[in-house]
Amino acid sequence: MKKIDKENYLIRRLSSKYIGDDAAVIGKNIYSADAFFEGTHFKREWMSMAQIGRKAMLVNLSDAIAMNAQPRYALVAVSLPPDMTTGEIDELTQSLEKTAAEYGCEIIGGDTVGGDKLHLSITIISHSDDPLLRKGLEEGDLLAYTGTLGESRRDLEKLLNGEEIAEDSCFYEPVLRKEFVQKARPLLHAGMDLSDGLYCDTNKLLDMNEYGFNILKNISDDIGFSGEEYEMLVGFKKEHLKGLESIAEACGTTLTVFAEAVKNDKRFPCKSHHF
Repeated sequence: MKKIDKENYLIRRLSSKYIGDDAAVIGKNIYSADAFFEGTHFKREWMSMAQIGRKAMLVNLSDAIAMNAQPRYALVAVSLPPDMTTGEIDELTQSLEKTAAEYGCEIIGGDTVGGDKLHLSITIISHSDDPLLRKGLEEGDLLAYTGTLGESRRDLEKLLNGEEIAEDSCFYEPVLRKEFVQKARPLLHAGMDLSDGLYCDTNKLLDMNEYGFNILKNISDDIGFSGEEYEMLVGFKKEHLKGLESIAEACGTTLTVFAEAVKNDKRFPCKSHHF
């Protein structure tokens, strides 16, 4: 029996016209929400409370940044396990607030409940005059990603094996490409952040636009299956490549072209990172 991707199945059962992008665009407001759950996304023995709070906020801000939106407000729901101390709660909340403030975002409320594990669910309310959507690819567009992929999966495997990883690992602290998205937006047809891995997220972008791909650069599974990278996946006309490479360089990142959008039904292999 074919294994069902329950996450995608649930999303498909919802009928709202606003579903499909990193966030919902309603007028000039952008609404997004993501969960950051102990046992699914992290283990408390791997990270300090400050690291947990920071990553929880960053992965939520990423949706707004990926859509060329300015985060304004956040609502935070937290499930607190009984063994958490007040000092740990202080460290967590201070990290959440500090990280949000770095991106011009203010935590304005939320909810707290008791639970067996530390779970966070964050809603971000943003604004954009020119949002970057997943839909908009054209035939012949190049597909590219920012930064270097593979570190998140590599370091997750180290942690699972009881090894230590660097304090600046993107598994602890993903890098959001705010400046690149803002400057590159006029040259981009479509884009999204890489949260579920290059293979799976490229498939989502192709599905949204009803295209397939021709591979231009071979991708290893270590890169293709590495989730929670939060780099950018973008599509654009070939004539804009040089301009976008210059923008990427000025923003301190790289741009790697790996495929071309074409009329076929090819898809990458995809493994769900949840359930």
